[in-house]
Amino acid sequence: MKVECSIEKLKNAISQADRITGKNLSLPILSSVLLIATDKKLKIRATNLSLGIEIEIPAKVEKEGVAALQGSVVSNIFSSINQNENVYLELINDNLSIQTSNNSILVKNYPHDDFPTIPMVTGTSITIPANKFIDGMKSVFYSAAVSDIKPEISSVYIYSEEDFLVFVSTDSFRLAEKKIPVKKIGEFKNIIIPFKNIPEIIRLFDNMQSDLEITFSENQISFSGNGIYLSSRIIDGVFPDYKQIIPKTHTTEAIVLKTDLLNALKLSNIFSDKFNQITLRVKPVEKLFELQSKNADVGENNTQVSAALTGDDIDVSFNFKYFMDAFQSLPHDSIIINLNGENKPLVIKGQSDNSFTYLIMPMNR
Repeated sequence: MKVECSIEKLKNAISQADRITGKNLSLPILSSVLLIATDKKLKIRATNLSLGIEIEIPAKVEKEGVAALQGSVVSNIFSSINQNENVYLELINDNLSIQTSNNSILVKNYPHDDFPTIPMVTGTSITIPANKFIDGMKSVFYSAAVSDIKPEISSVYIYSEEDFLVFVSTDSFRLAEKKIPVKKIGEFKNIIIPFKNIPEIIRLFDNMQSDLEITFSENQISFSGNGIYLSSRIIDGVFPDYKQIIPKTHTTEAIVLKTDLLNALKLSNIFSDKFNQITLRVKPVEKLFELQSKNADVGENNTQVSAALTGDDIDVSFNFKYFMDAFQSLPHDSIIINLNGENKPLVIKGQSDNSFTYLIMPMNR
């Protein structure tokens, strides 16, 4: 291998790939990034067996070749090189030579024969603006279960419905649903993507302004755009029939300004107990919307918030953290809270947008 390429492009590619390297004692090669010099490109690959990435950057290839380098080592090297120029890479025996105007570095090259193949997914493909797809992911992924005990809910479920792509996640205590409008999306198989893979998908394509090509097969899905190819396994399971637990009607409704509610929640949390419990009291006739919290070691708090109220009186307790998580998916000035009695879930939406629905199960006081 003998290659010349941009330091900045290589630094970014290695940094992105290194985050996907795996720690596997029985397969130590997973902690490596693979550099493949071919034609007029340098490919950087990494995998943890659940996710696989390949990034292409332009390069002047004098001699083709492959190098496997410890991901954390080479990432740290390039994070410490600040020159905005080209870097020269050359494979010399069992070392990769890295040369810049100020640096001369040798890095150990590992045998790459055991490096797993990155799945090149073939099957049905769709194209969607990257920002729409990532918006769907970001709106719901925090609501998924973190534990792998039930993989089908430690995930984000995606399916198509009429002119929408629907993103859903739940951990059994709360549920988030986001509908993204799409046109002419074609055939889209219902898919379940593991929760632990979602942050990397978001990170890699979050600021992408162009279209994202998505291809899915029986057990794999891939994302392609801006020279990045990312593959992820798909969970083989059935997502719960979540629609049956979303109330169709409500007995109490409150419309509040997001900033007012956010400040009240933050104050209430100071006095919440070890379970993050906060109680919401709504009395429409008295025009009362009040948050209460109490902690024997800290004190107690009652905070009233101005709200437009209709329906029945109700007291309901909920987890403060679950409510706060939803604010990142509610860009609207006003929030609607629908309630259906003390033992039924709260349903939260933006006042001017029905594309996002968030449900929180009440806590037993």
